[in-house]
Amino acid sequence: MKVEVRLFATFRHGREKKQFMEYKDGVTVREIINKLDIEEEEVAILLINGRDGVLEKELVDGDVVSLFPPVGGG
Repeated sequence: MKVEVRLFATFRHGREKKQFMEYKDGVTVREIINKLDIEEEEVAILLINGRDGVLEKELVDGDVVSLFPPVGGG
């Protein structure tokens, strides 16, 4: 199955902004971020198809996962 992963801010360093990845059925968001070498604690916002998501969510073909690190500014 294919999943689109969108990375934002510092998660883009050394990685593509959008990645289209092939996974086995039932892959979770946690497995994807582990494969991308992103620490779970670094994920501040996780969206699946534009809605709040959780690391344990099993994805289906065509899902879009968006990952944001904590951001600051002022």
